[in-house]
Amino acid sequence: MFTFETTDQKEVRRFRIAQFNGRLASVSSGGSTVTGHVRSVLESKSSVPARWTITIVASEPKIKCLRLRPAPRVHAFEDFY
Repeated sequence: MFTFETTDQKEVRRFRIAQFNGRLASVSSGGSTVTGHVRSVLESKSSVPARWTITIVASEPKIKCLRLRPAPRVHAFEDFY
């Protein structure tokens, strides 16, 4: 689990939407990027300006697959002229 604080309202809105829709969210911190599902977005009401604590449950990165189809055998219009 990754927890961080922010005061950016646009960023908080993005994380709340990701939490509501069940989508993955990414955040960069200290040169590393954490991607996962948003577990909670909590507002600290005692601070000015408003501050939120966001908790993300990290997920494993997806493995990129190679090509699903082989390349075409015909070269585009090379043999016709």
